[in-house]
Amino acid sequence: MVWLYYKNRHRRPEPAGSLPALPRVTVQLPIFNERYVVERLIHSVAALDYPRDLLEIQVLDDSTDETAAIARETVERHACEGFDIHYIHRENRDGFKAGALEEGRRCASGEFILILDADFVPHPRLLLESISYFSDPRVGMVQSRWDHINRDFSLLTKLQAIFLDGHFVVEHTARHRSGRFFNFNGTAGIWRAAAVESSGGWASDTLTEDLDLSYRAQLMGWKFVYLKDLVSPAEVPVDINGFKMQQQRWAKGSIQTGLKLLPRIFRSSHPWPVKIESFFHLTNNLSYPLVVALSMFIFPAMVIRHRLGWTRLIALDFPLFFVSTGSVVAFYLTSQREIDPRWRKKIRYMPMLMSLGIGLAINNASAVMEAFFRQPTEFRRTPKYSIVGSGDEWRQKAYRSPVNLSFPLELLFSIYFLFTIGFCLREKIYLALPFLAMFFSGYAYTAALTLVQRLPTALRAAPAALEPEAAD
Repeated sequence: MVWLYYKNRHRRPEPAGSLPALPRVTVQLPIFNERYVVERLIHSVAALDYPRDLLEIQVLDDSTDETAAIARETVERHACEGFDIHYIHRENRDGFKAGALEEGRRCASGEFILILDADFVPHPRLLLESISYFSDPRVGMVQSRWDHINRDFSLLTKLQAIFLDGHFVVEHTARHRSGRFFNFNGTAGIWRAAAVESSGGWASDTLTEDLDLSYRAQLMGWKFVYLKDLVSPAEVPVDINGFKMQQQRWAKGSIQTGLKLLPRIFRSSHPWPVKIESFFHLTNNLSYPLVVALSMFIFPAMVIRHRLGWTRLIALDFPLFFVSTGSVVAFYLTSQREIDPRWRKKIRYMPMLMSLGIGLAINNASAVMEAFFRQPTEFRRTPKYSIVGSGDEWRQKAYRSPVNLSFPLELLFSIYFLFTIGFCLREKIYLALPFLAMFFSGYAYTAALTLVQRLPTALRAAPAALEPEAAD
């Protein structure tokens, strides 16, 4: 990805021409129990710099709490101001987000559809700066880059932001500008309504309806455009369990999409570089069960290697360790170097970034296995709390994400690696300590943060040690 990125970084997309006139656009806002952010979302959409007579807004609400009343009142207020805005409330969640989008699409009046999740605050010129790319009749979707309004809230949000920056800055740019497939990210993107229609519409048979439709549309011949420099701000989860739930949904959905579409991709007439990259894209979460297996076998391997003698293996181990960790560091630092003039300060986060990736292994591996065994699960949305500044409080708000079954295993694995580190210290196997420390800190961090965030406020002791809130 880094090589593809630098090879193609100067191939910036340009509109094929200009549209004869601005088209009508429908803005779809799929929400479910979003009492803290729904009003902000609707206000920000109403502030879009686009002719009001060419803008339709659909609030697609599946909420079962007071969000419905807040959304309905906000919609009525904007309707009185002259906006073409509609409140569509479903009594069921059939198809979850995909079902809501599909129901709204069938009555949408726009030639193009902008989709925004509840936690987004779109830039006013989002539409004006992206709509001209549809002057090419082959373009079916234009995606903007996510930014993170609460990046500096805690260590967890900083790490998530860097994770997402790697995806949006390096991966998307590399795939798009090298002619590979890339995906709509579920929000902050504009679809040509005809592209959605011709590709079969929104489907709910995977947990990543955005990834699924993206590949179906590109297999149909539609072109996608990615605008790295057009930014759409949003929140990242502040709750470790919300973050894990989001990651679990993405991991399971990508495997489901791969199982569904990879045979069709390989039968298609697209070039082999496209097919190969699609394979790696849709199956990359298979790495998580391998990380869990590696974690389980590290101690027996340490004992065997100690008996064999480390000098025989060091010529293999060290190149593998430095190449594998170096590639991860290069990937994420590339993203920071491209968007942040203070990128050198982000180097200090690289060890913890890799550790957090390991700490997610049990959580995401279970999602991968659910996908392979076709175990159905509902679409569990990520809670949003309207958290921006370091002084904002979320722990007393509603929508707490449940602690999943990965927590006791993460706790167990952290103890296991602490024991393994003790063994290495006793046997003076010092060269293995950095590698083991990365695994220990990953599992210990996710387990400890789960525990700390679940403690009652009166009993929570100095969580800043786990989540420093000071900005860089």
